[in-house]
Formats: sequence, structure tokens, C-alpha cells
Amino acid sequence: MKALKEWATVIKALENGNQTVLLRKGGILETASGFKVEASKFALFPTYEHQENASLKSQYYGYLADARESQPDEGHNVITSIAEVVEEHDVSSIEKIEQLAPFHIWSDSYIVERMNWMPSKPMKALFLRVFKIPEVKIPVLPDYHGCKSWIELNVNPEAGKAVLSDAELESQLAQFRRIVN
Repeated sequence: MKALKEWATVIKALENGNQTVLLRKGGILETASGFKVEASKFALFPTYEHQENASLKSQYYGYLADARESQPDEGHNVITSIAEVVEEHDVSSIEKIEQLAPFHIWSDSYIVERMNWMPSKPMKALFLRVFKIPEVKIPVLPDYHGCKSWIELNVNPEAGKAVLSDAELESQLAQFRRIVN
């Protein structure tokens, strides 16, 4: 199964319903192509590098502390959720990116920093439906390392429980569409 590498802090927010949108431009190894969605349904692979309070809205600092405390043993990782892309849009307007603030936990300064990286490329806004699954502990293979967004996992996790109800998801999706369209 494909997996998207994402900050453990953001995965906690996704799993708690505090985030429904990912804003991506790609990893350092993807500068030529930019971020591309390689799978419509994928595991969320927690990463622990580059996370800091300055990159988060202050009310979500606790997620970073939780992520640091629950970091898996060296050489292993734990998959706790899968996500499905409901909609994907390229967004170049800083005004639209700012309007998406209720859909994520990143600080304004971090979003500006991400917009300014590879400024000719649009930000990819992914509206996700997230499913919490029973924990799957996996060994971290050499292929998983590096600043790339997508990896291939040799796991097929069980089906999970949707984090948001259909009504909650549809309400947020309608707001998202008003902004990006």
C-alpha cells in the first residue's frame, strides 16, 4: 500500500478531526515535479523530523508533545490511520491559502514559508477523509528515508472507523469548495 509521509503531529490532528486539509508542494527530492498524488487511498506514515512549535498554531502544541512522547522504538514505525483523497486542488493565491486556515493546524508563518518555497509551483490542497485503524507496527526500511512524500509499504491495514461523520465531512467539504473553486 502507498503511504504518505507526514508529520506525526499533523497525523494526530487528522485522527482527531482537527485537520481535514493537507497543503503540499513536495519534498526536496520532488523539486522538479512538485507534489503529485500517487494514490487516492493511502496509509499515513508519521515522521518526526522538522516539527517545531513555531510551525503550529499554539492551541496544537500538545499534539507535538504527544508525538514526541509516543515516538516508536528506533528502526520501527507505527501506522494508525489511512486517508482517502476526497478532493484535490492547486492553489496559488495566498488569499485562498489564508482562508483554508480553519482546515489545518499550521501557523501562518509556516504556511507563508511553504508558499515561498518553489514559488512558481502552486500549493496542492488535499481534502481528506481519515480512518483510524488498529495499530500496525512496521520495520523502517532504507527506502523510507529521505525527503520524499510517497513510499510503498508492504502492509494492507484493516479497514478503519471514519474520524468524522458523513454530515461533519460534508459540511467541511462544502466550506472547502467555496474557498478553492
